[in-house]
Parts: sequence; C-alpha cells; structure tokens
Amino acid sequence: MSTAAGALASAAALAVVCGGCTVRAADGEGRSPVRVELPSRTPSQPPQDAKPSAPAPPAASEVLWSRGDSGRDVRELQARLREVAWLFDGPTGTYDDLTERAVKGFQRKRGLPQTGRTDTVTWKRLLGMTREPGKWDLYLMGGQPAAAPDPRCLTGRVLCIDKTSRTLRWMVDGRTLSTVAVRFGAQYTPTREGVFQVYWKSRHHHSTLYDSPMPYAMFFSGGQAVHFSSDFAARGYAGASHGCVNVRDEGAIAGLFAQVRNGDKVVVSW
Repeated sequence: MSTAAGALASAAALAVVCGGCTVRAADGEGRSPVRVELPSRTPSQPPQDAKPSAPAPPAASEVLWSRGDSGRDVRELQARLREVAWLFDGPTGTYDDLTERAVKGFQRKRGLPQTGRTDTVTWKRLLGMTREPGKWDLYLMGGQPAAAPDPRCLTGRVLCIDKTSRTLRWMVDGRTLSTVAVRFGAQYTPTREGVFQVYWKSRHHHSTLYDSPMPYAMFFSGGQAVHFSSDFAARGYAGASHGCVNVRDEGAIAGLFAQVRNGDKVVVSW
C-alpha cells in the first residue's frame, strides 16, 4: 500500500472516531499534506418545543351564605361585619338586603368580586380582620327575637308593630304573611302606641314638614305612617324617625303597600 493510500486509510479511520472533523494527512513524499474533508454528520434536530399547557383555572370560590339564608353562621357573619363598620344593626340571623349590601361594600373595598354573597375568599378576609364574637355580639345587640303577637293582632287584617322586637308583621286572621324590621321615632318624637287604622296611602309621598321623601307611606295616626326609609337602609338603628315607622327593605314594603287597604288595622305595642 502506498504512503498516500495509507494516509487516506488512516484519515478514514480517524473519521470514524472524529465524526465531522477535518483531517490533514501527509502524502508520504514530503509534499504538501493532503486535505481531506470528511462529511460532517447531520446533527439530530432538537425536538420542537411543545406548546405550554394552559394554566389550570383557579378553583371557584365556594359560596357559603347568600340572601335568604339564616342561622347561627349568618349571625356570626353579621356580628363580624358590625366590627368593621359595614353593618350597623343586628345581628338578626337572617341574610337580608342590608347584609347583602354590607358584604358588597366589604368586597368592593378589598378588590373582590362584588356579588353580595359570602364566599370562602370573602369569609377568610373577614376572619383575618375581626375577633371571635361573644354571646352579647351574637344575640343581644339587635333586640330580642319577636315574641308572640299582641292579642289585638289576631283578628282581621293587621299591621302588627312590636317595639320590643322592632318588627312589623303583616297578619290576616291570625296568620303572619310577612315580617320586616322597623325602627321608630326618636325620644322627642316617639311613635304613638295603640290601635289605629290606615286612613291614607301615598305611594310617592314627600314630607313638607321635614322636607324628606316618604315612599310607600301608609298613614295611621296624624302625620305618622309606615313607610320606606333610605336613611334606615343606609344607617340602620343608628338613626331614628320623627315618629313614623321606618321600613328598610324597599322590596318588602312595596309588596306590603300593594296588599294593605285603607281601613286595615294598625297595632303598635311594646
């Protein structure tokens, strides 16, 4: 085998080891070395990047309580909302319109979805800002539960108003058809007690004496009436009327206004 052929053979052997490198081999006669270009091995193509999987959607926050619910847990929710000044009356143990509005306000302040429903995220935030309510906070701050109605309410069609429990019951022949929370006159303008009759209904009434709206007014004694109060809805029992019976749930009193007739009995008692 000639020297050049041997060099080529050696270069070929080296190519097996060297892969895609360039080998220079002498030609055996002292002349310029022979340059042998060995074909480079095509590198394997890296795998294409897989599309990143979409992140899993966050787990939906579970709704714990919402409007219409009732019980001890709702009472605790209301007590804690009172602690952070989002609710000013109660607790009542019933998830009503004021509770829903207070929860919405709390959620808005903290950048949470404003649903008015208490979900796990809202509840966790509230727990972190409040203390455990005691018995007084849970049961004694919002008045006593409604007792048996006054005996004068058990016959006929009656707006049965109890100052002790701060409730108004709409009763027909002894059956309670609906109950709403109410507040009364201040110390120097008390709501009169006794048995009266509705003598005038005024859907869009406006008081000229106090220059204030009195929607859904049902007058029963002089200028005193049962009516919706936006102030009661906003401030709760922190305020008082000029003698009227204030209702804070506008939807409830709208329904009541539609049912009550002139001549229906009104009983106001302690």
